[in-house]
Amino acid sequence: MASSQENVSMALFCDFENVALGVRDAKYEKFDIKPVLERLLLKGSIVVKKAYCDWDRYKAFKATMHEANFELIEIPHVRQSGKNSADIRLVVDALDLCYTKSHVNTFVIISGDSDFSPLVSKLRENDKKVIGVGVKQSTSDLLIANCDEFIFYDDLVRESQRAAARHGAREAPPAARRSPDEEKLRKEELEARKGKAIDMAVETFDALVAERGDSGKIWASVLKEAIKRRKPDFSESYYGFRAFGNLLEEAQARGLLEFGRDEKSGAYVYRSSSGARPNEAPAERAAEAIAAVAPGQQSETRRKERGGRKPAEKTAEAAAAVPATAVAAAASTQKAAAKAPAPSREPPERSRRRKPTLKPDSA
Repeated sequence: MASSQENVSMALFCDFENVALGVRDAKYEKFDIKPVLERLLLKGSIVVKKAYCDWDRYKAFKATMHEANFELIEIPHVRQSGKNSADIRLVVDALDLCYTKSHVNTFVIISGDSDFSPLVSKLRENDKKVIGVGVKQSTSDLLIANCDEFIFYDDLVRESQRAAARHGAREAPPAARRSPDEEKLRKEELEARKGKAIDMAVETFDALVAERGDSGKIWASVLKEAIKRRKPDFSESYYGFRAFGNLLEEAQARGLLEFGRDEKSGAYVYRSSSGARPNEAPAERAAEAIAAVAPGQQSETRRKERGGRKPAEKTAEAAAAVPATAVAAAASTQKAAAKAPAPSREPPERSRRRKPTLKPDSA
């Protein structure tokens, strides 16, 4: 599959009738392809855009899709039972592109129809990444689980509305504030979402550590990719976080995970009951704690200790500082000295001999 380091070339295949009906059932004003394209362009370049529909029935959308550079594939609506012709044509074109254009490494399926699950499986079998886009209430769970990533149109609309509200707040007069009950309910819902996202991150972290059996240090990017593999529709913004790093910081504040940064490799996540980082010795932490005290404070503390203590206190502290082994060694030395015979005070033999006196030569 396409990795985050290589160039991402995407091909978009839109089952327009499916997504248009989903937008209508969700009570949105209309389907707007613009926020979808803006989100996808953050991931890479789009080299193919195709939309399948009976465009005579959706003439109001033709101009918008044409301006977005979509190739509009006309599929006349036939009143008969059986598979939708648009779905079949979409599958054939996607597989043809998969087998003939190796530079296209990411396929985007804009639909919520579970019938596209076999197509998704075949694309992934050929080492292609698959991103799904659909309306939340009209999208099959089977399709969501089968994609590498799934983007809900509802989230894109919500983000657009927030941006428009921020822009309008600078120009329009202030709107009426929420009531205390409404504000309390909103905060409770937001906290519940945050708690759910943090639980998801902690569970995935524990699973990765159990699977790898290492020291418990997991890169933040690896953790997020694992979460998205387990839940392709995961988006930190939906749970109230601006970025994945903010989610990890909140988990750290709650004492569930530890969050650190490496200058070369980026952010990482770990868990330690003692507060020590992975592969960090206690002596190193003690050295860091000592180094954290300013040298001036250390010297000032020493001067106060030397000047403020009485001689008796110094003697007691010195005695307490002597190890027990040293005291025992000193006691045994004293006993051995007491048992040994006292040295003789008689001077040595040669000291008792008199030195001969030299007589002067006679004249």
